[in-house]
Amino acid sequence: MALTESDAAQAPTKGARALAVTGAAVICLAMAAAATITLLGNGRGASVRLDLTPLVAASAPPLLRAEATPDTPMPAVTRTQLAGRALIADPALIENTPLGPLPRIADDGRKPMTAYAAPAAAGKLKIAIVMSGLGLSAKATQTALAGLPPAVTVGLLPYASDAPRWLTAARAAGHEVLLEVPMEPFDFPDSDPGPHTLRAGGASSANAERLNWALTRFTGYAGVTNLLGDRLLSDTDALAPVLTTLSRRGLYFYDSGSASQSVAPQVAGSLSAPFARGTASIDTIQTALEIDRRLSELEAAARKNGSAVGTAFLYPVSVERIAQWAKTLQSRGFVLVPVSAIVSSPK
Repeated sequence: MALTESDAAQAPTKGARALAVTGAAVICLAMAAAATITLLGNGRGASVRLDLTPLVAASAPPLLRAEATPDTPMPAVTRTQLAGRALIADPALIENTPLGPLPRIADDGRKPMTAYAAPAAAGKLKIAIVMSGLGLSAKATQTALAGLPPAVTVGLLPYASDAPRWLTAARAAGHEVLLEVPMEPFDFPDSDPGPHTLRAGGASSANAERLNWALTRFTGYAGVTNLLGDRLLSDTDALAPVLTTLSRRGLYFYDSGSASQSVAPQVAGSLSAPFARGTASIDTIQTALEIDRRLSELEAAARKNGSAVGTAFLYPVSVERIAQWAKTLQSRGFVLVPVSAIVSSPK
């Protein structure tokens, strides 16, 4: 087919544009890879790959792509275990199963959500901070545990083979721990939180098996939170059995607040399940100025409502700004508390 004079004139321009776009894409991919390595270093144990390229105007959580890990059960718990002064395992609070130890309410009524809760300071205006993502990278996890105040609650992923070690380190440092359970997002499988993801619209028996897998990865956590999950959190039929199970096992559920269509508050209320929800994401934009602004907004919310919870990811800038902010929090009339101090109690 012959080219017209106009087509011939435009052909070199189109080719140059295509070459430029291809070159730019390659450069961007290389920069993203370099930024990820610089930020987190080499992880140990976890088989979750995370795109952590710092964004100036991010509008969503980091993209997770997880792979299967060996399902090696934890040993049966037959004696009380401590991390420093903090309890991390009590046989009375555990049901030993072939999958591993499942949390349960003790015969005397004690619950994991209270037995494994961190101490809370007294005060009228309470603020809790949840730092998520522990276990993805040894370097980032160590930095977070070393730099954060003990009252900060930390979220630990179930995929790391050394997750029990990180749980022990976190509890020894005084932190309350949440188990991050993978839940289906709207863009699944483009964003894939893992091979044991709880799915919306599926059989509840399959979700029960996946939830039990996550619950048996380690002991010593007071509650559960969502890893992604905006689709599942918007599905009442899928979410209700999950919150029922957690409540019957003496755990609270923390909704990170990332899912705008979440029905978790309504479902938890109808079930009288212990529950808390994040007020704001602190580091959607990963700059010191923006994080400081979000922390100020969190204070304003606490002044208005009596309490507020903020969620962050273990970016180095997030750890550093939260640590600095917490040093002067009490002088402004606030107390930093673990999430368990804000959880709504069942009626």
